[in-house]
Amino acid sequence: MDKIRVLIADDHPIFRQGIRRILEAEPDIDVVAEVADGKQAIGLARALAPDVVLVDVHMPNGDGLEVARTVKLHLPRTAVILLTAYDDEEQLFQAIKVGAAAFFLKDVRPEELLDGIRRASAGEYLINESVLTRPLVASRVLKQFRDLSMVGQEIEPLFVPLSAREIEVLDYIARGNSNKEIARALKISDQTVKNHITSILRKLAVNDRTQAVVYALRRGWIKMQEL
Repeated sequence: MDKIRVLIADDHPIFRQGIRRILEAEPDIDVVAEVADGKQAIGLARALAPDVVLVDVHMPNGDGLEVARTVKLHLPRTAVILLTAYDDEEQLFQAIKVGAAAFFLKDVRPEELLDGIRRASAGEYLINESVLTRPLVASRVLKQFRDLSMVGQEIEPLFVPLSAREIEVLDYIARGNSNKEIARALKISDQTVKNHITSILRKLAVNDRTQAVVYALRRGWIKMQEL
């Protein structure tokens, strides 16, 4: 079984090393590096392409939000989990906008953090669960989606609600592949492809594959490549 490769970024050595000890005790997790600032985090993330980047919101030389934004731009399949010492709704909203998979307070229980790392590495967006408990944040997110649907120009994308595999399926659809061709390329069943497409349409609130592709292209989640 492949281990979940994790990069830890936090400017407090004691906290960083404590997290490392917790993660290294797990047989399915491998800590590939630990860094103390945002610039190092971005550089090593791009060099190592970890499955998960665990990053403090407040760091020197580029905060956690900047790290998340840059990592998701260059490594869309890498999940970013943000940690913060403050329960701040504005931080949560910004975390959603930059594509973080999860947002935890630093007093999170070890078992909850481990569960979050495993789920985020599998493509889940746990941050959606945080939003459900924050009506003001939820209303801001919905307003952003409404605004997105009413304009045609390039604007800053909101969070990507799709899993890494769903993005992959959309990418194949954009290139004109049929369900059978996608199934063959990804070595999954036709029914699994159909399930992914159903999930994509539901999450994006669109009616068909073409609308889903246009939606994803406008937001930069996939790129139209020459065949």
